[in-house]
Amino acid sequence: MIPLHDPQHAQRPTAIALGSFDGLHQGHRRVIAAITADRGAADQPGSDPDKADPDKAGQDRPVPTVVSFWPHPREVLHGETRLRLDLPTEKLELLEPLGVRQLVLVPFDAELAALSPEAFVAQVLAGSLQARQVAVGDNFRFGAGRRGDVGDLARLGARHGIAVTVVPMLHVDGERVSSSRIRRALSAGALDEARRLLQRPYRFSGRVVRGRGLGRGLGWPTANLRIDGRKFLPQEGVYACWVWRHADTMAPRAGAIGAEQTPRAWEPQGEAPAGRRPTDAWTAAALPAVMNLGPQPTVDPDSPSAVEVHLLETGTGGELDLTGACLTVEPVVRLRGQIRFSGLEELSARIGADAAEARAWLAQHGPAGPAPAIARSPLSPQGLG
Repeated sequence: MIPLHDPQHAQRPTAIALGSFDGLHQGHRRVIAAITADRGAADQPGSDPDKADPDKAGQDRPVPTVVSFWPHPREVLHGETRLRLDLPTEKLELLEPLGVRQLVLVPFDAELAALSPEAFVAQVLAGSLQARQVAVGDNFRFGAGRRGDVGDLARLGARHGIAVTVVPMLHVDGERVSSSRIRRALSAGALDEARRLLQRPYRFSGRVVRGRGLGRGLGWPTANLRIDGRKFLPQEGVYACWVWRHADTMAPRAGAIGAEQTPRAWEPQGEAPAGRRPTDAWTAAALPAVMNLGPQPTVDPDSPSAVEVHLLETGTGGELDLTGACLTVEPVVRLRGQIRFSGLEELSARIGADAAEARAWLAQHGPAGPAPAIARSPLSPQGLG
């Protein structure tokens, strides 16, 4: 996994892709490609630059770096809540295959917001990060009052020996690909559209906390997930989804996987990571599940929105206690919206129908991407949460 740094601890000098990059969609990856293209094997994750290119041993090589601000500038300047498609630790896993060597989060505060475009380039890019190259999208603005544009960045960069690359915005179906467009798709439950724009699956992770046992009492035990409040979630409703259990959590009890094996768990390609115990191997498999996202209109109409996941392969006896485990969820399709039923019997019957529909969907649709980094640990630079 690539490191997450604040500017003080970043590897330098740098070749920087600069921007929010929330969602790391197709357009973002074009900007990142401007700092990683043609760098050869020496800049690939895990490589030794000196061994890969002995003629350049001892020379300072710019480190391909993504630089973003945390928190989002609009949170500081306008008090807006900005939910993220990808939290910083989620970005690490997504950036590494792109040839990025580190993610640097610049703490955004009133002092930084007051910097002029000239001061921002001199102090942050040239000074703190020792940038040799900077790539941005053509709508990039910077400096106090967003006074600086890409023309200013190129002019000021040249003054400090920084090469600036401006990448045109990407349009799909006549509309710009943007994080806002992806959020609109997710808010409408349009997961296919979100995947198309992201060119990867939308996922989220959470820690399982103990609930009130209402699902277990109905014969449908659920894992109740506590999700980071800064994560953007899709439209409320019932979803068919794939679930991964992170390998650093509790091992399954004997017999946890029930006799119900349709659809089967989808195994990732390749061998399990070195050092993983045989009992952990199943955590690398995507497990079919049905998820309720939202309140409980039949059982407790006044309850807050919650994320409840029922694993379709554990049976109904609750053999698997997931409390404390960390799960990653990939919603595949929204089956229906939330409904208030006449009573618990009707609710239980409908959950059974939802589970059957989810099985049918998942039997035909495997995960839309590779297994997540299930053994990762939370990383956070000082003061960034």
